[in-house]
Amino acid sequence: MSFKPFFAGPQPGLRSDRATFIRQAYLHLAGAVTGFIVLSGMFMSTGLGAKMLEVLMAGGKYGWLVVLGAFMLVSMLATRLADNASSNQTQLIGLGIYVLAEALIFAPLLTLAALINPSIIAGAGITTLLLVGGLTFTAFTTKKDFSFMGSFLSMAAFIALGGIVASVIFGFSMGVWFSAAMVLLCAGFILYDTSNIIHHYPVDRPAGAALHLFASIATMFWYVLRIFMSRN
Repeated sequence: MSFKPFFAGPQPGLRSDRATFIRQAYLHLAGAVTGFIVLSGMFMSTGLGAKMLEVLMAGGKYGWLVVLGAFMLVSMLATRLADNASSNQTQLIGLGIYVLAEALIFAPLLTLAALINPSIIAGAGITTLLLVGGLTFTAFTTKKDFSFMGSFLSMAAFIALGGIVASVIFGFSMGVWFSAAMVLLCAGFILYDTSNIIHHYPVDRPAGAALHLFASIATMFWYVLRIFMSRN
């Protein structure tokens, strides 16, 4: 999930390249997801995730607040890079750095999920994949422009962030219903991102478009995983 501006429509001379751009954007997205899976597995198998989890548990509630802050900060910086970089190559480097950072941030949570129940990660991953697939199918079949959702989604994300920080500082639990609400919010971001890819995102920046969408998908996976963990 990221905080993104609304993009102007594509330049007239680039309209014929939209289909090629969409294919390239989703190829970049597939590469990002594959990289995230490989890196996450490597961090868990080498014990790095377990070491990070020990440090976070020793830090108590503030340890997870640091993780949350890193999660949001990396997302905002990466998507800003995607919007401001002058070349797709620079955006591709940003996408790679972002995937690496997300794999590191997820490592302790995935380790904890595996300790609770090894099947949680696969279940959460499949659920996220099905949700993303359904949202993508909806955006492409209806061809509706969801860019009008941008301001509302950004406002809701800031409100949710404030609630998360308050819950950590004051020691109250947001509960599974908050995670469910965040999944819905991420669904809105995925529709918004997909709509921008279809209608508005500059056609010479497929890596940047993939970065935006990957950020929203990663955040959805985070909260779907938390729901699965809470039920176990």
